[in-house]
Formats: sequence, C-alpha cells, structure tokens
Amino acid sequence: MDIKSFHSTQMIREKVARLIEDSIKEAQQNDELPSFALPKITIEHPEDSQFGDYSSNVAMQLVKMVKKNPLEIAETIKVACKKLSAKEKLFAKIEVAKPGFINFYLSPEYLQEQVIRKILWQRDKYGNCNQGEGKKINLEFVSANPTGPIHIGNGRGAPLGDTLANIFKRVGYEVEREYIVNNVGNQVRILGHSVLKDDEAEYKGDYIDKLHKEIKGDDPYKVGREATQKIVDKIIKPSMEKLGVHFDTYFPENTLHDNGEVEKTFQELEEKDLIYPEDGALWFRAKNYGDDKDRVVRKSNGDITYFGFDIAYHKDKIARGADRLINVWGADHHGDIKRLMGAMEALGYKGKLEIILTQFVQVVKDGKEFQMSKRKGTYVTVDDLINEVGKDAVRFFFLMYSADRHMTFDLDLAKEESSKNPVYYVQYAHARIASILRKEDNKDNAADYGLLVDPKELDLIRELDKWPELVADIAQNYEVHRLPYYAMELASKFHSFYKECKVLGEDKELTLARLTLIIATKKVLKNVLDTIGVDAPEKM
Repeated sequence: MDIKSFHSTQMIREKVARLIEDSIKEAQQNDELPSFALPKITIEHPEDSQFGDYSSNVAMQLVKMVKKNPLEIAETIKVACKKLSAKEKLFAKIEVAKPGFINFYLSPEYLQEQVIRKILWQRDKYGNCNQGEGKKINLEFVSANPTGPIHIGNGRGAPLGDTLANIFKRVGYEVEREYIVNNVGNQVRILGHSVLKDDEAEYKGDYIDKLHKEIKGDDPYKVGREATQKIVDKIIKPSMEKLGVHFDTYFPENTLHDNGEVEKTFQELEEKDLIYPEDGALWFRAKNYGDDKDRVVRKSNGDITYFGFDIAYHKDKIARGADRLINVWGADHHGDIKRLMGAMEALGYKGKLEIILTQFVQVVKDGKEFQMSKRKGTYVTVDDLINEVGKDAVRFFFLMYSADRHMTFDLDLAKEESSKNPVYYVQYAHARIASILRKEDNKDNAADYGLLVDPKELDLIRELDKWPELVADIAQNYEVHRLPYYAMELASKFHSFYKECKVLGEDKELTLARLTLIIATKKVLKNVLDTIGVDAPEKM
C-alpha cells in the first residue's frame, strides 16, 4: 500500500458507488443496458453479514427505465463490477440476491493490509477528512436563561452540541461554540426582584440566597443584570466545564442593544416593507414566510421581544464570519422556528440556519422519577447528575438517544460497574487493551497481517473500517446518537475477538499481528470516545 492511499479520504462506500456507476456506463456502451440518466446510488451495510459488507438496490431503481427483471439488471451490473474491480482486489466476491440487491464482500487482503496500516499511519486523524473545506460553523447550544443553574432539559443539548462540534472539526470545518446570554428584558428584572427578595420575587433556591448576600442595591433591573453575570461566571460556566463543554463565546445580549445593531436590523427590514407599526408595537411580516401570523419584534412599551433580538443576533453571527449557523434548542421552542427562518430569508440568508430540537428528559432512580434539588428549586440540574454518576455517564447516556426522542436517564444503570452499563462496557474494552499492551514490549516490529484470518479478527477489522464513514455521515445528518452505539459495537467485536483469539501466545508472528490489531482497535476506540467527550481509561 503506497503512502498516498494512507492520506486518501475516499471511503470504500464511495468506491462502491463509483464502481456501480462505471459498471452501468460500461453496460450501456456494450448495449447491455439502454441509455438513461443515472439515479443517485445508495450504498448500505446489510444488517445480516451473510449479505456482504456493502449492498445496493440500484437494480430495483432501474426497473422502469430498463424494463427488465431486477435480478437480470443486477446480474448485468455485477458482471461489469467484477471486470472493473478485478485489478484492485478490493472484493472477495460480488453477488446478486433477491429481489435484486448487489452485494459486495470485502477481501481479506484489503482488511488485513489496508485498514490496520491506515489506522496506524493516521492515528488520531483516522476518520478525518476535508469535507468542510475550512468553512466556519457557528454552533449555538444550551443558551439557558442566566437566571439559575442549568437543568437537565437545557443540559441535554450540551453533549449533543459539543459532540457535533467535534465531528465538524474532524471533517474540516472551523467551529465556534457559542452560548447566548440573554441578560436583557423582563426576566432580568424578575431575577433582580428575586435577589432583592421583594413582593415580585419568583426565583428561589440557595443560589438566590447567596446572590442576596453578595449584591447591594435597590434597582431590580441593575441588580438583575449583575446577578446574571454572577450566575454565568459562578454557576453556568463551571457546570459546563464540569461536563467537559467549553464555549468559545459567551455572547451577552446587551451588546447588540448597546451598539444599535438591533435597531439597524429593524430599519433594514422596514426598508424592505417587512416590518410595520400597529397598536403602538412593531410587527414582522412572518405570514409572508409561512408563519400563521405576524410577530411582534418591539412591544408597545418599547421592550424588544426575544424574536426581535434573535433576528439581529443571527444577522450578527453571519457578520462575524459564519458560513452556516446551527442552533440546538429545547423542544419547547418549536413554535419559534418558522418565524426565525422567515426572518433569515427576509435578510437574504435563506438556507444559512439549521435548528435541532431536543426532546424532554426524565431521570429515574429505583424505578421512580428522581427529584433532588430541593434547595435549588424543583428541578434536577446537570450538576446533580454529574455528582451522582460522573461526567462520562452523563455525556454517554444523553447521546444514546436521538435528539427527537424523549429520554429516560436511568441512574442505577449509569452507576453499575458491569457490562450492562454501556459506558462501562466500552471503557473496559479500552482499559483491557491497555492492560494487554503493558504486558508485551515487542510491538514495534513489522507484523504479518496476512496471519489475521480468523473470522473474529476480520469482523473486528470490518468494524474499524466503518469509523470514517460514520464521521462523514454524522457531519451531514447530525445523528450523534450513532456514536455511542458504534462504540458499543466496536467494544463488542473486540470482546468477542479476545474471547476466541489468544493475543499473547507461543506463535510470535501471530502474537505480533494480533498485538498490532488491538493497537489499532485501541486507537479507534479512543478516537470515538474523544469525539463523544468521554474518557478512555488505561486502567479500571
């Protein structure tokens, strides 16, 4: 394998798709297939390994155009695929299966020689590519109102946003993690009343008691503004750092009010006849962009609404150099999406903003809903969870659920030190490999990978080979919940291999080959855990 192939970012899935395209064109040139525009070719991993490593349903897509049985079409494409791929020896075989699938089986030579070598060569960068081409993504997540500790509803977006940022960096984007600090408006005034403990107080908890002792003054708004900054500095930032989340920017809302950008944005929209006055308020023509009614951006009392500020804020993010904006919001903000998307389109930024919604979280202990923060309020905070089960379990468990699904966080399972606990199971695989490697010093000699012929060895290598594809997929579809499941599957493949294949045996050459295989496995496991933001322990 030459050095160029170590640096190649083209994945086998892409090669299979290209091979099918070339095979169809070859068959068309030979009049075995009629002329037609090529459809998008979908390549998948069959759930059952007996149907190969990759599979395509392209023959079934072509039935109407070719007017033949899909099995006959698949057979024609298969023959051309075999011919065109013969020199590369990438596939052990290519087969057709009912009702018209074309299945591709990777060759042992590819698995033995190319996958392990590539991992050992690229190491931390294995799985990376330049899909993002250096473009900048502003990724805003959590952004809970700075009126108290971060509860688990807001906190669910933290591991998701942070992990997504890690994925984007792996595929070549520049990423700015941002937290918008809403330190303007009625909520700040209410916080001030709460700190002053007067008749209009609403927020309660031990943090309010501390702020009451620390902040002097009698103007609720000024007290509230000072309190928000203390909450950000002493509660929110430490909580996020404790969870392993570091924001590049904590952007204070008052900045855009103070420098006049909010009013400038309104003026720009007014010039386009997209804002109008009515009943003393200022309204955005949201109905022009599919919303059910127009929306207020400035109230009759002069206060700017959240929506009004959001328009200027997102405009500012683009002005700061972002090519794309991605927001991770709680599900309770679903009603805000259409109006904000409409405002972005009105400003000429259609397609620049994407919004991911996270659903609700329930925490259970001993089979019952978990309540804890009596002194902080009536909710479970992110700190509560971390104190109970640790940062790794919080991140891993949060990520196991797709963002659009409600989730139940099982505290008992998260604490269990057994294979039933998924994060323990994965970390134990990494620690077990580290333990084996500590027993053997002779790991730098060139190994004969051709000795790795056991089905368990080849299955483990197949799983290692899927990592670059997974990274590229998540950068496109944002399905970060696939990461913990890949980690569990990779750990499972390793444990299964370790059970059947003795690593440190009498056969020195086979021992060296297997040691190299587990070094590669350890590296990929660490890459996955690093991306998730979970520790990869050397000992457990």
